[in-house]
Amino acid sequence: MRLLVVNPNISSDVTELIRAEAERSAAPTTDLVVRTAPRGVEYIETRFESLLAAEAVAEVIAEHRDEVDGVVVAAFGDPGMPALKELVDIPVIGITEAALCAAALQGSRFSIIAISDRITAWYRECVEHFGFAGRLASIRSVKEALRGIGTVQDDFRPTLVELARLAVAEDGADVVVLAGAPLAGLARDVASEIPVPVVDGIGAGIRLAEAVVGLRSGAHRAGSFAVPPPKRRAGLAKVIDAALDERQLAARPVAAPSEATPMAASAGSSAASLERGDLS
Repeated sequence: MRLLVVNPNISSDVTELIRAEAERSAAPTTDLVVRTAPRGVEYIETRFESLLAAEAVAEVIAEHRDEVDGVVVAAFGDPGMPALKELVDIPVIGITEAALCAAALQGSRFSIIAISDRITAWYRECVEHFGFAGRLASIRSVKEALRGIGTVQDDFRPTLVELARLAVAEDGADVVVLAGAPLAGLARDVASEIPVPVVDGIGAGIRLAEAVVGLRSGAHRAGSFAVPPPKRRAGLAKVIDAALDERQLAARPVAAPSEATPMAASAGSSAASLERGDLS
């Protein structure tokens, strides 16, 4: 199995955190292709920044679509999801939905620990979108300005652990989700310090992507996640145009063979000849 893991922000140091946790989480038989978005922002904190990231992620997916069996979108908030499922005929999994599913399987209520206060409203919308609003105990966040996106774990480890403990003690969380690729790998390090299961989004994304690919459920050939219908396009990246053309061509219905039998066809021909007066 081969998975494409895409960092939707432009921070190479975050990509290396993603790579390290993805390699620890993946099965020995899974090969990983880890890529960074070609353009965008240092880290994704708002809805608009997520919008900017979505097309960049789509380009990376389109570029590697024929090389991999599945895709992991490795940023909390799942930029471009679920729309990216329409672009290719392989599973595309976002780490937010994966982490929420993993949390819901381990407890009745979960809390999310975020690296920014600004990000919390958008995260709450994501939880609602994925249908887990009734399972959300709380979203707690770091209130201080970040010193560097690649050093969040080192800079705020005690704060993040304390927020997780408060989510358990005061909010009733049965599970804690450490949100965001900059926290990739931290769950392993702090699990003994937090009295409930701790979910890492990258780990959840990799393991669930492996499971979905392994199910071999098939592609979206119809329904709301089928490829967009053909229409005039302009200004798109060539790889996106090519990916859409490829899927749209594959989705064309095959013409049904003629139901007429040779005898019926012959009879029809004779009838036509009689009408023209060709037969005596």
